[in-house]
Amino acid sequence: ATMQQQQTQMQIPKLSQNITLRGSTEIVTEFFGYAVNSILYQRGLYPPSTFEVKKKYGLGMLVSSDEEIKNYLVSVLDQINEWLIEKKLEKLVLVISSVRTRETVERWVFDIETDSEIGLEENEENVKPTEGGKGGEKNKKYEKSKQDITNEIAAIMRQIAASVTFLPLLEDECSFDLIVYTNKDSETPQEWEESDPRFIRNAETVKLRSFSTKVHSVEAAVAYKAESPLNV
Repeated sequence: ATMQQQQTQMQIPKLSQNITLRGSTEIVTEFFGYAVNSILYQRGLYPPSTFEVKKKYGLGMLVSSDEEIKNYLVSVLDQINEWLIEKKLEKLVLVISSVRTRETVERWVFDIETDSEIGLEENEENVKPTEGGKGGEKNKKYEKSKQDITNEIAAIMRQIAASVTFLPLLEDECSFDLIVYTNKDSETPQEWEESDPRFIRNAETVKLRSFSTKVHSVEAAVAYKAESPLNV
């Protein structure tokens, strides 16, 4: 009887939650905050002593305790949050460049797709199933287990942590910038400026994992400067 009971427990499905545009935006914005912090730590842009460990996604995530970086990230993430709600965000790029030569040496790219049918008002209460399948598109439901989303994000975070095994050593002192791609309808906020894409010449690209909330899907990749055997 005990064995049978254990089997029954194992078969309990993960509960899917209804995902709203606002809820998904929160998940994606938070992911960007942790991902950027992790990249800054893993790539050694700031001293390890300026990072603290926070438990997130079932992992020990490293987060900068530097006030300047924290304030910069909060202002960027606030704007990203707004653009996600407005369904205008298409891509976030973290650019690492040499302080000495200003040359871009790494580009961490996060492509964002938003389901065009999602509306801000949609929530669990007003999305009711319709009879006979009528109006199905209008009442499209976005359901996914929060645990599945967390697992997908954790897999990307593990890849970021493991990236030091294949990325070239950053020999120069480096700085970082965040570049945001929005659709053509978006206005550039006052404190932001237009930017060129900061591409890398002679780049190698490694595709990382992706995650989806059903409302948003995020695909990650890192491009780095390939070491040419002709360089002497």
